[in-house]
Amino acid sequence: MKHLDLFAGIGGFSLGLDRAGFETIAFCEIEKFPQKVLAKHWPDVPIANDVTKLTYKNGVLYDDGNEIYRGAIDSFSGGFPCQDISVAGKQAGIGEGTRSGLWSECARLLGEIRPDYAIFENVTALLSGGSGRWFQRVLWDISQVGYDAEWISIRASDVGAEHARDRVWIICYSDKDSKSILPINDETQVMQVDDSNSDKAQFKRGCICERIQQEYTNSSHPRWGKDKPGVDRMANGIPSQMDRLGSLGNAVVPQIPELIGRAIMSYNHNYEDVK
Repeated sequence: MKHLDLFAGIGGFSLGLDRAGFETIAFCEIEKFPQKVLAKHWPDVPIANDVTKLTYKNGVLYDDGNEIYRGAIDSFSGGFPCQDISVAGKQAGIGEGTRSGLWSECARLLGEIRPDYAIFENVTALLSGGSGRWFQRVLWDISQVGYDAEWISIRASDVGAEHARDRVWIICYSDKDSKSILPINDETQVMQVDDSNSDKAQFKRGCICERIQQEYTNSSHPRWGKDKPGVDRMANGIPSQMDRLGSLGNAVVPQIPELIGRAIMSYNHNYEDVK
């Protein structure tokens, strides 16, 4: 699968998905230090700077009007900013003008690119924040461009890390039979899906998250981090130490996108067998 990595950071999503059989065709990342990390490990993959200037039209991906990739994009991921969602912040939400409001760019690109799959990640406060309205907004935006979604919470500790880092992972897929309903008031939006005539939608619904659950509960995940050098976190003499720590703090744990990627690949293989 040809994959576009939005809000790429140091490439945690792509590292995991590449292991599952995906191929990253472009990154989008605005911070300079993570750009250097991406360029080092994926030297042949273009890096767009600003998600608001990334567009896809007639099979061509443009960065601020300049072509960076030509061809189909089968999937994309986006760990959009969490600063205005996290309980550690002011919880300003995902409205216009907030950093977490860059979610709207994910929704726009979902409609423009129309991939087979999109994977979004954020802190679990997204599920309950704003009395549930933030997540309603996310699901509404996904449905508005003709996609359905499943979501699952997975912690870094579930795949062997020493820390929890609980995150919600949203997996979207196209549903040509999905139909949106207008907002029933200014704050609440609902959607319904009529997939009675869609064999693929019937087979797909619920399968992907079930496969993800199977992947990480049935697999062995040895504890990692035990072999860390005995160096203080703020040790002098380590080049770009603050940038490194910040990038790690913002990164996703690659083992989880790998699980999700393998679940998607497994689903595709099994659906073709059923068909």
